[in-house]
Amino acid sequence: MLRWVYYLLNHMNNLKKPVEIKPPAGKLGVLLPGMGAVATTFIAGVLGIKKGLGLPIGSLSQMATIRIGKRSLSNFPKISDYVPLAKIDQLAFGGWDIFDDSCYKAALKAGVLDQTMLSQLKVELEQIRPMKAVFDRNYVKKLDGTHVKKIKTKMDGAKMLMEDIDKFKDEMKVDRLVAVWCGSTEIYIPPGKVHASLENFEKGLRNNDPEISPSMIYAYACIKKGVPYCNGAPNLGVESNALVELANESGVPISGKDFKTGQTLMKTILAPGLKARMLGLDGWYSTNILGNRDGEVLDDSESFKTKEVSKLSVLETILQKDQYPDLYQNICHKVSIHYYPPRGDNKEGWDNIDLFGWMGYPMQIKLNFLCRDSILAAPLVLDLALFSDLAKRAGGKGIQEWLSFYYKSPMCERGNFPEHDLFIQQMKLKNTLRFVMGDEEITHHEQ
Repeated sequence: MLRWVYYLLNHMNNLKKPVEIKPPAGKLGVLLPGMGAVATTFIAGVLGIKKGLGLPIGSLSQMATIRIGKRSLSNFPKISDYVPLAKIDQLAFGGWDIFDDSCYKAALKAGVLDQTMLSQLKVELEQIRPMKAVFDRNYVKKLDGTHVKKIKTKMDGAKMLMEDIDKFKDEMKVDRLVAVWCGSTEIYIPPGKVHASLENFEKGLRNNDPEISPSMIYAYACIKKGVPYCNGAPNLGVESNALVELANESGVPISGKDFKTGQTLMKTILAPGLKARMLGLDGWYSTNILGNRDGEVLDDSESFKTKEVSKLSVLETILQKDQYPDLYQNICHKVSIHYYPPRGDNKEGWDNIDLFGWMGYPMQIKLNFLCRDSILAAPLVLDLALFSDLAKRAGGKGIQEWLSFYYKSPMCERGNFPEHDLFIQQMKLKNTLRFVMGDEEITHHEQ
């Protein structure tokens, strides 16, 4: 119990019971840097759900229940009824993109949702158009667009984004904002001197430091405006020491990185099971084909490096090879992604798992996951937006580790290691909700 209390006090950022949560009154604006397949699937999905065209399947905030109290009480309210979250009919949408297509046209191009459904949402979707993006092709080499801001310095870009945020809030008459990065994967940038402190970072913005990418500029601008920020890509975005420092100073919740959707979702489900049964692992070979914009971007080796680092980190943390050298010391873990246009957004992942059991006898698992990338990502955008808004209204700030459930490479406080086990992540998320609502955390020692 003490371990959970420490976790919650630390990672809901020094909150103490009772937690005062401001009500979710008025409209919540959801800002989306990158309005391609994921963003348009999310927006169209929310609009369709409001019209009764489907259910928010995949969303914990809308579909899941949470146990309150002892098992014998059989008290399982839906999370959406238990926690004061914004309702989906309170949401307003905006964002930025390098193409000036309306949300309707962009959704048609993405090809995720069928035209029959989109036609029923055409009027609303055509009214949502992206603002001009801060973009530099040096960081995403497979994409280019003309709907881009002209800037002299990267600080100019940040200030323009802040002006966009103010304008959106005023024109849409929203009361609060949250931002979720849905843009493309940028080239790999390791943390450096410019990311080490806020002072260095702001100096780098003014001096056009090449180690500051567009996604970092968006994160900086949003945090400066007090907007909770979620990084859905594997880029070094909000995760730098500089931006964590800014988020803590500004009282802004942040989380990241890289939406956990297809193949990595399967790893965070299967690997904890293998470890729980103390089954050994020799190798895990993973390959993917996909044909959407994300696949095109990842066809560039520098952008793929960013994704590869994110995807490879999962097994090492879950399996704890240093604690179990006889089982996991020499794992061969390979990941590849191939751009295959005919497949569109319908990603296919193959996994070959070489494991061993009693007395070292070998076995294999073959996994073929034919998934829909944006269909799996859209509910994550919804949950992150609603939970990040909750965190801000509850007085949370800085890294929201309780939202690790949604990410391939989750952020954690300095000195800790990230938690990748999906089931531990889910327990952390639900216990955080219990904590802020003043209920006892579930440790499974109780009756």
